[in-house]
Amino acid sequence: MRSLPLPLALTARLSPVAVLACMGWALSSGPLAPAKDAGARDVDRPQAQSSSAPSSTAVSKTYSAAPPPCGSVAVKTVSALVPGAKTAGKEIPSTDTDLRRTCSWNALKGYDYRWLDVSFEIMGSDGAAAGSYRDRIAEKSGGGAVPGLGDEAYSVVNLTTEDKQQTREGVVIVRAANALVVITYNGSDFESKKAPSTDEINKGAIKAAKDAVAALRSGAGAAAGSSTPPAADS
Repeated sequence: MRSLPLPLALTARLSPVAVLACMGWALSSGPLAPAKDAGARDVDRPQAQSSSAPSSTAVSKTYSAAPPPCGSVAVKTVSALVPGAKTAGKEIPSTDTDLRRTCSWNALKGYDYRWLDVSFEIMGSDGAAAGSYRDRIAEKSGGGAVPGLGDEAYSVVNLTTEDKQQTREGVVIVRAANALVVITYNGSDFESKKAPSTDEINKGAIKAAKDAVAALRSGAGAAAGSSTPPAADS
């Protein structure tokens, strides 16, 4: 038998391998491959989120705006805490009155001086207000919680002396949902150089805070500059 030339012999040996390889491609990936299940295509392909789907991160706010601060404390409270002051109060200018408003009362009657500030701040969420509340009370150590006022409340009283003149100041910080109510109340006696008692200042600041929180929750504060704030229970 006549032997084949070397190139022809290699071709004859490799041809069955090439044929089998081609058949394998046709069965697995080529035109003879079974159609892929439609359900499998859905699994492989990530689904696009609908742009009209409601966001799960929306935050509902109990309070969207600060109430008129000068109408947030009852006339009888202002008269008791700041004798001789105009009960209408004076609102402090703010860059955003929806989010932050403050009213101030002060007067000197005889030698007794008193100052009262009531401030409202509206935060974006309860969590943001809670965080700000914690930061503020951390800065004013030495006080304690005030039960039954807002969602949480804190009161602290401090005494300062300058040129032998004492001043005692009380601060009450209240969180009600996404709002903060901050009361500052202080007093001095310019004749005796003494300050009012801790009990007097603390109780006065808490009383003003109760009025302010009630006004916030009712939304019934009188307009700024009005001399008829809503009455509050004693």
